[in-house]
Amino acid sequence: MRLDVAIAAAPRPKGDVNALVRLAEVDMAAVDALILDRMQSDVPIIPKLAEHLVSAGGKRLRPLMTVAAARAVGAQGDIDAPLKLAAAVEFIHTATLLHDDIVDASELRRGKVAAHLIWGAPTSVLVGDFLFARAFELMVETDSMRALGILAEASRVISEGEVLQLTRAHDLNLDQATYLQIISAKTAELFAAAAEAGAVGAGADPAATKALRDYGMALGIAFQLADDALDYGATAEALGKNAGDDFNEGKATLPLLLAVARTKGREEAFWERTVTKGERTPEDFTRARELIIGSGAIGATLDLAGDYADQAKAALSVLPSSDWRTALEDLADFAVSRAA
Repeated sequence: MRLDVAIAAAPRPKGDVNALVRLAEVDMAAVDALILDRMQSDVPIIPKLAEHLVSAGGKRLRPLMTVAAARAVGAQGDIDAPLKLAAAVEFIHTATLLHDDIVDASELRRGKVAAHLIWGAPTSVLVGDFLFARAFELMVETDSMRALGILAEASRVISEGEVLQLTRAHDLNLDQATYLQIISAKTAELFAAAAEAGAVGAGADPAATKALRDYGMALGIAFQLADDALDYGATAEALGKNAGDDFNEGKATLPLLLAVARTKGREEAFWERTVTKGERTPEDFTRARELIIGSGAIGATLDLAGDYADQAKAALSVLPSSDWRTALEDLADFAVSRAA
């Protein structure tokens, strides 16, 4: 798909995450207890730094998906393995955030001062490594080589996606296919692995397991595209980080790439200076935001996110009807509508 081709806008369902949160309340309380227990260490700074980020965890969407996947395939009663896998997923996610914030020189994370600005980059990196190790200990405890393989592979793919993004971060010639490859790896892969691991931990059949992986992948892409749009239209309170961080870090996200294509012949000098050369003034974000919104790039990004949300919902059609399946469908719509 060419970057300069407009995507027809269409109204989207609002979606809801609260129904899924309510359904999973008991299971997620058990996951939170596991997280709290396993982030402890005899080295005092480790739990202190980990708690700084983990305690601000919001909805914990990725472990929530692990639990929901297990329940959606019919798991009843105690689900020890999926709960441990859900805690492992949150540790993997938190570790990547600690590392990402250093790479991106981010100032805020989940509404709090980024850990590396409080404890320093070396400590943040090493605590991230500690959380990765804890995640793998939890996986091993489930005695499921399949689940271990799924999350181990996800950890590798996420790292590859981060490196690919780093090497193409300021590239205004980045095509949409490559951009989708980046966000599939760095963001959507953990969504997909979280859902797939939950299904495997619950003993789901191959068709249901694949459906949940496909759901997670499409949902993750929709979620990241919506985040890309939010960076140019939301407040710091809504984002949990500073609005405009992507632009101020020179990241070539889809809204920016679309705007560059749609303002070709008029704004090349502005984009070259601010993104490629990294020569930005405090006023440049306002100008970039005007160009991105005015060119229709936000709407086009959200329409593409909506396409992926529809793919996510369609993937669930092989699962039996249940409150869990309906809540997962609503989550897909919510991933996009929160940015509309």
